[in-house]
Amino acid sequence: MFFSEIKVSYSNGEYPVRMYKDFHGLRLELEKISNVSRFIIISERSISQTYNKYIESELKGYSVPIDQIFIKGGEKNKHISRMKRVFNELIDLGADRKSVIIALGGGVVGDYSGFIAATYQRGIRFIQIPTTLLSCVDSSVGGKVAVNVDKGKNMVGAFHQPELVYIPMFALSTLPEREWSCGLAEMLKHSLLAGGEMWQDFKSHERKDIKVDSEILRKMILDSIRFKASVVAQDEKEGGIRQILNLGHTTAHAIESLTRYKKYSHGEAVAIGLITALILSNKIGFSIDKVETVTRIMEKYNLPINDNSKPSDIIKHMQHDKKKVGNDLKFVLLEDVGKPKFAVTVSSKEILSALKEQRKF
Repeated sequence: MFFSEIKVSYSNGEYPVRMYKDFHGLRLELEKISNVSRFIIISERSISQTYNKYIESELKGYSVPIDQIFIKGGEKNKHISRMKRVFNELIDLGADRKSVIIALGGGVVGDYSGFIAATYQRGIRFIQIPTTLLSCVDSSVGGKVAVNVDKGKNMVGAFHQPELVYIPMFALSTLPEREWSCGLAEMLKHSLLAGGEMWQDFKSHERKDIKVDSEILRKMILDSIRFKASVVAQDEKEGGIRQILNLGHTTAHAIESLTRYKKYSHGEAVAIGLITALILSNKIGFSIDKVETVTRIMEKYNLPINDNSKPSDIIKHMQHDKKKVGNDLKFVLLEDVGKPKFAVTVSSKEILSALKEQRKF
C-alpha cells in the first residue's frame, strides 16, 4: 500500500505520484495501465543491478513482456548523439505504439528516457520510477524531458507527461551523500518559492534530521512535489508562472557547462545558482541580510554556496541559456521568500557584480 498520493493535473488529464515503501506495489500499478504490448525499462546498468532482484521478485510471472535497455549515466551521456542506439534497440525489441517505457533511475535517466518516449513513433507512454531525492521532487514530475547538445544543456526537448510516478522510498537508502545534497538543494529552492510552512519546515531542520524512514523527510518530499504540481497545473508548458521553477538555474547551467558536468552535480550547481539569484534579487527587495540567512541554512544542510570559476567565464556560458531573449538574460528573482518574479532582465554588469559579491560568502 502506498504512503501518499498526489495528483498532477495538466491540459489533457492527470496522473498520480505515489510514494511506496519499496517495490511492493509496482505490479499492481502496472496492471492498472491498459492496452500495453510490452514494458521496456531504461536504466543505468549499476542502478538495474541494485534494484533488479526486487523488481524481478515483484513482477515474476507477469503476463506482459518486460525488456531492458541500458544507458550510461551522467550529464555528459545525456547527449543527443547517444539516442540512435536506443531507438535501434527499441525497434529490435519490437516496441510499438502500445509499448510503455519505464525510466528507472535519477534525473538523467528520467529526462533521457522521457525524451525517447516523446519521440519514438511520435510518442509512446512512459512511467517514472525515480531513485534519487532530486528526481523524486523535480525531474520526475511535470513532464519536461530533454537531452543535451554540444552547446548547451537540455536544448532539445519536449513536454511529455508520464502515466505514473512511482516513488520507492527504499531507493533513497542507497544514495551517497552527494545525491542527498542534490535533492536538498531543489527542496530548498521550492521552499524559497513557496514560503509559508514549507520555508519554516526547511529552516527548522538540518542535514542530520533527514533520514529515509523519518516522517520529516516524507513530509518535505510530499510538500515539494505538491508545490511543483500546483505550478505545473497552472502552466504546463512554461509560458508563464512555471518559469519560477528555474530559480538558480541560469547560473547553475552555466557552471555545469563551464566545468563540463564533471565538477558539480546538478543539485550542487543549483545551490550555487540560488545564491547568485538572491544577491541579484537585492535590487527588487530581497535584502543582503536574508541572503546571509539562506547561506547559513545551506551550511546546515552541507550545500555549496559558491564556485571559484572566473565570473567572466560563467557569464560567457550563460549566453547559451534557453531563457535568453535577444541579448538579454532573464532571471527568476525573489522580492521576498514566497514572492518570486520571473523573466526579470538582468545585465551582464549586474551579473558580474553579483558573482563577485558571492565570493564573499
